[in-house]
Amino acid sequence: MTLALGKDELQAFLMEVFPEVMDQYQVDDVTETTVRMRLKVRSRDLRPGGTVSGPAMFSLADVAVYAMVLARIGREALTVTTNASIDFMRKPEAGRDLIAECRLLKLGRVLAVCDVLIHSEGSDGVVARSSMTYSIPPVKVG
Repeated sequence: MTLALGKDELQAFLMEVFPEVMDQYQVDDVTETTVRMRLKVRSRDLRPGGTVSGPAMFSLADVAVYAMVLARIGREALTVTTNASIDFMRKPEAGRDLIAECRLLKLGRVLAVCDVLIHSEGSDGVVARSSMTYSIPPVKVG
């Protein structure tokens, strides 16, 4: 099992297919079974009470899983989420980036399954946990 896209190639491809949002996300690390993705928290991501919004945390988990799948299968923009769940466990710290640690559990021909743990930068406490399944388009013949 090898990587189809390294860290820099992965970041470049994500910027290519999602230029309107990828300035907020950064691939910090990638291995054959893990991706560490960063959400650069901005004021628009905050909610009253000094917390990061649920949609911002969910999008970080989704982008991290997308990146993990692409790191293994290569440049396949049509890979999509087919199932997702998220548990919000504690309040993230508003003044810090969020870090997603994505772990690939299964990579098959048509499905990929990952778990994601999200924490505030500099803290070990998990703020959210997500499980996602992605559908991989069939290989084009011809």
